[in-house]
Order: sequence, then structure tokens, then C-alpha cells
Amino acid sequence: MSIHELSAVLWKERELLELLVFKLEVERLLLTSGKTRWIQRASEEIEQVTGRLRTLGLARTVEVDAVSLEWGTPEDATLRELVAAAPTEVWSEILESHLNGLLDLTNQIRDLRDSNEQLLRAASRSTQETLAGTFSSADTYDAHGHAASRPETSRLVDKDI
Repeated sequence: MSIHELSAVLWKERELLELLVFKLEVERLLLTSGKTRWIQRASEEIEQVTGRLRTLGLARTVEVDAVSLEWGTPEDATLRELVAAAPTEVWSEILESHLNGLLDLTNQIRDLRDSNEQLLRAASRSTQETLAGTFSSADTYDAHGHAASRPETSRLVDKDI
């Protein structure tokens, strides 16, 4: 029966979403602690999980279509529509539990994603401000080896070359 396969796919999807919540929380902890060394790796792991979710989404679509065919609902039925069309109360409760779990995890992911984006923007601004301050106030050396303040129009390449 296709409903069993759909339920199994929904469990896998929930597990992957929980893993994504974990990875986003790790990324947030790294950002708040200033451990920028691992940010790239955390981002790569998040991308891996989202890739697995996309693949699983295809399997979910196939199973929803099969259940929709069995239950007489439109092929592109939503999970909420399947809950309403379930032939037994047991399947209605199971699908509603999946729906609520998926919605809860999706909300957590959205909040973490937004928080992480704000932290990344703040870190980027801070880095840019630090670099701008470092380069604008750095001393250079003149032809005699003496420290001299850098003019505001200094260039990386000599204009006479």
C-alpha cells in the first residue's frame, strides 16, 4: 500500500529537517562565538542536507501521487488535503502528525536561517570596517626607509610605471 511508503518518506523528511535544524544551530553557535574558521564547512554541510531534502522531495511527490490515485484526490494534493481525504481516522491522525511536525521544523529552520543571515551580515560589515580602518591608517615607507603616512590617494601600483 502506497500510504505506508508515503509515511516512511515523511519520517525520513522529518529526520533530515531535524538534521538541518542541528546544522543551522551549529552554524549559529560558530557565528556567535567568532569561530569563523569552521563557517565554510558548516555551510557545506547545510548544503549537503538541503540537497538530500531535494532528492527526498521527489520521492515524496511520487508517493503522494500514488496515494492520491488510491484515495481519489487530485494528483498534486497537499498533505493537508490527504489528511482530509484519509479513509480511516488512524491515517488521518498519522498524516496530521507528519504535517504538524513538518510545519514546526520548517518554522524553526526559517527562524535559524534568518538569524544566521543577520549574524553573517554583521560579521561581513565588521570585517569590511576593520579592513578599511587598517588600510586607511597604515603607514608606508618613503624612498629613504622612513615611515610616512599614506596619502589618501595611494595606489597599489606606482603611476609612473
